[in-house]
Amino acid sequence: MALPQYKQDFLRAAMEGGALRFGSFELKSKRISPYFFNAGDFFTLELHMPMADAYAHMIAAEAPEFDVIFGPAYKGIPLAASVLYALGRIDFAKYRSVAYSYDRKEAKDHGEGGTIVGCPLKGKRVLIIDDVVSAGTAKRQAIDMIRAQGGTVVGIIVALDRQETLPDGDDKTSAIGQLRKEYSIPILAIIKLDDIISAGSKGVIADADVVKKIEEYRSKYGATE
Repeated sequence: MALPQYKQDFLRAAMEGGALRFGSFELKSKRISPYFFNAGDFFTLELHMPMADAYAHMIAAEAPEFDVIFGPAYKGIPLAASVLYALGRIDFAKYRSVAYSYDRKEAKDHGEGGTIVGCPLKGKRVLIIDDVVSAGTAKRQAIDMIRAQGGTVVGIIVALDRQETLPDGDDKTSAIGQLRKEYSIPILAIIKLDDIISAGSKGVIADADVVKKIEEYRSKYGATE
């Protein structure tokens, strides 16, 4: 099945803009990956627009009902604001009352104070937005923070699902799969590693050797859950 146009546009922008790069990259897990994704590289309007649009279309199509988009510091902050705007362009009437919020790394002890900026989270259904899930530590911290503020996390959306097992896991479960098990919430991804491999097989990635290395990496570390 072909990817929806917004996902194709996102993947193309990620590759052309260098947010999705191919080569040899050492991850925090010490694995050597043949690809690397960094949403922080979507810093021009030309790249940021297809990214924000892709998140918004994914949310509109598949996300549960929510009141607030929460962007964990730091990469989640611009995502929360820009995606809320993109949602308004899709259906202003539906999303007009949706708000965004984000956290500070350090609590502010003057002015409005606290660690949360934007919409208060008490009594709100919260959708967390971020770039990727690595080990899941940052997402657990965000969930704990939201719950401590009286909010309810109803889902998480990220740009990329690497679909790989945890380094110290059971050799079948990914970080996203583990979070799904722990919290029983939907976790959505605009694209998955399988989508990158599929695009490569269709010639979107010109270097066949790169595609082969990604397939080998998926075979070695790929998660089934």
